[in-house]
Amino acid sequence: MLIVNGKILTWEKPNRILDAYAVLIRDGIIVEVAPQADLTARYPQEEKLDAGGQYVMPGNICAHTHFYGAYSRGMAIPGSPAKDFPEILEKLWWPLDKSLDDEAVKYSALVCMIDAIKHGTTTLIDHHASPYAIDGSLDLVAEAARETGLRCSLCYEVTDRDGEDRSKAGIRENVRFIRRVEQEKNPLLAATFGIHASLTVSDATLERCRAEIPSGYGFHIHVAEHSVDEYDSLAKTGKRVVDRLHQFGILGDRSIIVHAVHVDAKEIAYLAETKTWVSHQPRSNMNNAVGLPAVESMMRAGIKVCMGNDGFSNAMWEEWKTAYLAHKLWNLDPRRMGGYDLVEMAVYNNQQLAQTQFGGVPVGVIAPGAWADLIFVDYKPFTPFTGGNAPWHILFGFNESMITTTMVAGKVLMRDRKILVLDEAAVMEEALRIAPQVWERYNQKF
Repeated sequence: MLIVNGKILTWEKPNRILDAYAVLIRDGIIVEVAPQADLTARYPQEEKLDAGGQYVMPGNICAHTHFYGAYSRGMAIPGSPAKDFPEILEKLWWPLDKSLDDEAVKYSALVCMIDAIKHGTTTLIDHHASPYAIDGSLDLVAEAARETGLRCSLCYEVTDRDGEDRSKAGIRENVRFIRRVEQEKNPLLAATFGIHASLTVSDATLERCRAEIPSGYGFHIHVAEHSVDEYDSLAKTGKRVVDRLHQFGILGDRSIIVHAVHVDAKEIAYLAETKTWVSHQPRSNMNNAVGLPAVESMMRAGIKVCMGNDGFSNAMWEEWKTAYLAHKLWNLDPRRMGGYDLVEMAVYNNQQLAQTQFGGVPVGVIAPGAWADLIFVDYKPFTPFTGGNAPWHILFGFNESMITTTMVAGKVLMRDRKILVLDEAAVMEEALRIAPQVWERYNQKF
């Protein structure tokens, strides 16, 4: 198709906004970006998708999320409020993940993916847990991805907290799904090898994970989200978390470290030396009151810091805005976390991470050879809008309700705010039917 009558925000480096240009797409890939008059003259019979004067830009990328957390929305947690992050895990997340069955796994993924389509997030890297429904759980999430048409990388969270048998089952699920991804060669589906966190895995489990991971894949693990992770590692091994993971070969240029709030200078050096990716989730860090990581120092050290949402809504511009404000307040300094730093994380580093996940084809940029994962944004600026000042228009002008159209690999998933790939009302109705059953099981597990 030809996308015409749009203003194109490319997210190249440097970023450009192109007026009176069109985008030619073939087989899900952007073939050419050129003046509209030229392309329409050369391809008069090509199907046209009219952007109607809106901004055409790459879909957003989420470097870390949890689809399975969907059923926490509105759920009452018994007893007094959790006083810290360890209590949040014990009172909310660990009883909840035990409450998921196959049906709940599938529909928690579907509702989150619908949310992603509506909020213009086209690539998501998920970290799944359902200890009472492990076998085949990643197939259920992958089926939701197939139905919605989104680009997703999946893994299962290995942990010892539910016993050795379930720990080994989690390892098998990761390996099985990675082999499936290798066989299918679906460009919209990728895999990592999930581990929960250092504080819930033994040395023996880390050894097994390292021994079982297929060649060419990386790990996806929470690190030092709260200081308890560091103190647990020091008590068990005499090493800080990143040092311990480094010892077991968990770090590397295919691995994603999530949060890294309480890492020290040596741990930052290890992450930089091993070219390990770090994902930052400011809304989650604020909600759990765990502090904020030294993102700017990490990037200065050479770490590719990306941006995820940790299971919050897939409105990634909200994550941008939170990061922009939270780091200023945390450091009592309005100069911290500038717009260009945000774009480095949320756009350019996320682009590179997604490219490593999905076969080396560029994702998240409008340029020849990149996947046509695009959104239309109905934004009407009343001040000059350029490639250079785009971060501040997004921070102070954009909101997700302006997204009218979402496509992945050239397939339109939403057009004029209507989901085209499935019956949204039917999915929500079924998800609502399942929710009370999940909540009942949660109260039994609590």
